[in-house]
This record gives sequence, structure tokens and C-alpha cells, in this order.
Amino acid sequence: MAMDERGLGKRLQDARLAAGLTQQQLCAAANLSFSTLTKIERGAIKSPSIFTIEAIAEALKLSLDELVGNANSQANRRLKTTKTGVSFVYFDVNGCLVYFYQRAFDKLALMSGAHLETVESAFWHYNDQVCRGEISLDDFNLKLADRLGIDGLRWQDYYLENVEPIQEMQDLLKWTAQNYKVGLLTNIMPGLLGSMMRNNQLPNLAYDAIIDSSSVGAIKPELKIYKEAEAQAKVRPDQILLIDDDRINLMASERLGWHVLWFDDSHPKDSVERARQALEPSS
Repeated sequence: MAMDERGLGKRLQDARLAAGLTQQQLCAAANLSFSTLTKIERGAIKSPSIFTIEAIAEALKLSLDELVGNANSQANRRLKTTKTGVSFVYFDVNGCLVYFYQRAFDKLALMSGAHLETVESAFWHYNDQVCRGEISLDDFNLKLADRLGIDGLRWQDYYLENVEPIQEMQDLLKWTAQNYKVGLLTNIMPGLLGSMMRNNQLPNLAYDAIIDSSSVGAIKPELKIYKEAEAQAKVRPDQILLIDDDRINLMASERLGWHVLWFDDSHPKDSVERARQALEPSS
């Protein structure tokens, strides 16, 4: 199988991040040395053996074709631009591709006996820290349980059990990926993005970039995360479109020269229709 070695390391890294795995965790799952994986990801090993790639694909629960086989065909297929010059589209996750946390908050309030307002207040008190990767998810759970006066909890369980896809937007993402380069740009806790993909709660596509705040060490609307998104998109800022449900996040990206579209999850069909019109390819 012919492989694009220059892009292979980046594709493996993106797939690992999408699965929510550290390099050490992937090495253990694939029975691979740490030095070998790091060299592949940074492109120092130009032609890893097919057996090594197969082991990595199996550890990531992907087929070999999903991991590397379609790289060239996808790159050739997604060269279109919109009438406004957009060639790369970033999608937000929470509040855009899936509905927000309310059902998880409700379940946690019922379990803990705390008032819903108390649950939400405690959650938001630490959310930015964990989404930046400043504290671990385990530390977040301990702090949240302490504020709610309970012995312990696993927020990730409440979240993943109550994730509700916004199907119209997920269909739009799949359509967009057939015509343009696409990525995810999300404020999210460590490991949740990979879990959602494994659970089929997000489209498991060959994303051109995945910007996970907990890996970048910054959250929207902070400048650092947008600069990382620009670097991974490998296009000019005026060729990037961000679809997000938070106007503050959109304003921050617009100041950098990006195109923006606000998504209203209370009227998903209308929002998707506006997005489809904006994403019509140039003639």
C-alpha cells in the first residue's frame, strides 16, 4: 500500500489525539517502543513497516485504510473553496455537534441531592481549568464532588451517557468533509473527544485537524488556541470558517480574519440551512 510518509506522522498523531490517548498509552496498546512512535509522529522515520502501522491502527480501533489508505484521495477531493474563499471549516463540538450538558447536570443533581443551580455553579467553577489541561479529569471529579458534598463521582460517565447528537449538524459535517478540509475546534476535557468518537457520538472522519483545548493548553476565546488551529489548517486565516454556538468565540476568531457562522441549537435546521448556503462551492 502506498503511503504519504510526510503526512503519515501527522495523521497518526491526529488519530491518537482523537482516541484520547497519550503517546505512552498508545505504545502500550500497540506493543511499540516510545522512541519509535515519537520518531514516526515527527517524521524522522519515513517508512515504518506495515506491521507497525497495522499494530497502531488496531490499537486505535481503526482499519488500515481508515488510518492511512485514503489520505491522497481525500486531499485531492477536498480542494474546493466557497464564494467567499473558505477552504477549511472548523466545527465546535458542545452546543454545535452535540447538545449541551443540561441532561448530565440534571442526572448529577438527582444523584447527589444537590440543587441544579448548585451543580452548575460547581461545575463551571473548575471547567476552564480542566479544559485547559491545568488539572486532570480525576482532580476535577474530586473538586466537584467536594463542592457537592458527596464521596465521589465521574463526570465523564454522566457526560457520555447523556450526550445527544445534533444530527442535522453531524450530517452537515459529513457533507462538508466531502468538499472541503475540516477540523474540530473545541473546549473539552481530556479524553472525552476520543471517547465520543469511539461511542459513535461524533462522526469518525479523517479530520484534517483536531484542536483539543486540553492538549493545546488554552481554551476559546484565548489567542493561543486559534493560532494552533491556524497552524494545523495550513491555510491563510481568511480561508478558515468557524461554526460555533458561542458569539464570544466567534468574535475572537473574526478579529484574526476568519469567517464565522453562529449556530443556534434551538433552531438547528435553520442554522444548518444558513451554513449550507455559506458553504456552496464557488463556480
